Amino acid sequence: MPFQTTSFFHPFAHAGLPVPEELDYPHHYQPRPLAVAAAQDLQRYLDRQTDWSYEFGRGQQPEVGAQGKMFGVLVVEDQEGQFGYLAGFSGKLADSNHLPGFVPPVYDVLVADGFYKRGEKEVNAVNARVDALENDEVLADLRQRLAAAEEEAEMVIAAERRQYKEGKRNRKTLRQTAREQLDETAFTAYEQDLAAESIAANFRLKDLLRYYDGFVGRARARVALFTDEIARLKDLRSRMSNDLQHRIFAEYRFRNARGETQDLTELFKDTPFVVPPAGAGECAAPKLFQFAYRNGYRPLALAEFWWGQSPRSEIRRHGFFYPACRGKCKPILGHMLQGLPVAANPLLDNPAAGKELPIVYEDDVLLVVNKPHGFLSVEGKEISDSVQRRMRERYPTATGPMIVHRLDMSTSGLLLLTKTKEAHKMLQQQFFKRSIKKRYVAVVDGVVTGDHGFIDLPLRGDFEDRPRQIVCAEHGKTSRTEWRVIERMPEGRTRLHLWPVTGRTHQLRVHCAHPQGLNAPIVGDELYGQATGRLQLHAEWICLMHPETRAELVFSVAAEF
Repeated sequence: MPFQTTSFFHPFAHAGLPVPEELDYPHHYQPRPLAVAAAQDLQRYLDRQTDWSYEFGRGQQPEVGAQGKMFGVLVVEDQEGQFGYLAGFSGKLADSNHLPGFVPPVYDVLVADGFYKRGEKEVNAVNARVDALENDEVLADLRQRLAAAEEEAEMVIAAERRQYKEGKRNRKTLRQTAREQLDETAFTAYEQDLAAESIAANFRLKDLLRYYDGFVGRARARVALFTDEIARLKDLRSRMSNDLQHRIFAEYRFRNARGETQDLTELFKDTPFVVPPAGAGECAAPKLFQFAYRNGYRPLALAEFWWGQSPRSEIRRHGFFYPACRGKCKPILGHMLQGLPVAANPLLDNPAAGKELPIVYEDDVLLVVNKPHGFLSVEGKEISDSVQRRMRERYPTATGPMIVHRLDMSTSGLLLLTKTKEAHKMLQQQFFKRSIKKRYVAVVDGVVTGDHGFIDLPLRGDFEDRPRQIVCAEHGKTSRTEWRVIERMPEGRTRLHLWPVTGRTHQLRVHCAHPQGLNAPIVGDELYGQATGRLQLHAEWICLMHPETRAELVFSVAAEF
């Protein structure tokens, strides 16, 4: 049965698909076949629907004004035992919170007669008063007069100070000459005249300072009549906005399977954000679970997918599935899923358990290992097993930090460690000077045009969805990668060599996946592409200077993919 615009509950073809016994951990999972089938049903509707208009931008080239959107499906069972799915979207779509067939928001701030709209009008009225005052021609004229008064005061006072200092120097010279030429009585009288002249000059300077202090002060006071009122209105606007925001937070009340309710303020008070970030509660997943609880549906499987053109900063690919974000959704879903059977967080499992850590080279001060994929370079918050920990246990007398640089957990390949603090310092200096050369091999999902080039995309962490990185021209750090095609493979894949000029977090992964990079995510990249087996990225070659002998060392280990 096709997507129904007259109902929120959508039956779909699911015969033969297994029914999960528990929900996936929402922040790291691969959608179950049941959820994939529901998502495909919704996607068919999105492909052909004419009920509303929105420019997703699904072409190969970026389209001006187009913007993709995150959608979600929640497979549920109703009270009669019928299976269907609920559909939702993140934020607004087609300038609306309500579209036929999609679940409503947890709280609709766009209700015409709601307190938000009323409060927004009040804040906008204060904004209008601030704008009117800041652009008042009288204020502009007063500011010009103040600037002229300050300039005049500065010039006149500076001239008077110069004259005062010049007079002081002249009187000192005259005093010395008079002492040599006049008798005691005449010198005393002359010195009294010079002292009177000094006092008069001092009074003139003080009178001038008092005059201009009042002159400029009156000009400032006239400007302050405007600026003080502007400051008062801005403070009022800030307090009104904060009050309005906190009222909105209180209206976003989220249920869980136990029937318990918490609002946004309660959910985020113990997080690093403290205050809920913008858009919290507007993602698809919270909307879907909220509607399911309110209407007596039993949640079975969740899937969220991106539809349309990728944002400029994030990497989202059309039709790809994505887990719920950590920053906005983790506190909310952590509450909403209580009372439901939910799979354990797979990120707490140690993927390095049982894996060997091959040593490629070893001497008195240097170690080179071939890190397997799924192996942490250094200890994590939840998993302590890592290259650093194992090598520290193996070489208990080693000094210094040992590990010189890092590879992502999912990346395999050559990693440098040292046994002494001095050797570590020497290699760190080589990295700082970029004299250590590294080459990676990767297989990307796409046909790369061209044979060789450079990618320059500034990167920073996505504060609302760590550990993801985003492209940010304003706050991102310079990131540069050289690439070269070495093989165009069947099934639309390309094998590449990659040389990172800089060493930013996830640099190679983002540079490959981003539309302004190669627009071809590395195969198996669960963050920026699709998790299909292991991440096919391997640090296969490294060249460095030995920290003691200064001899050039080159190491190479072939990738196993």
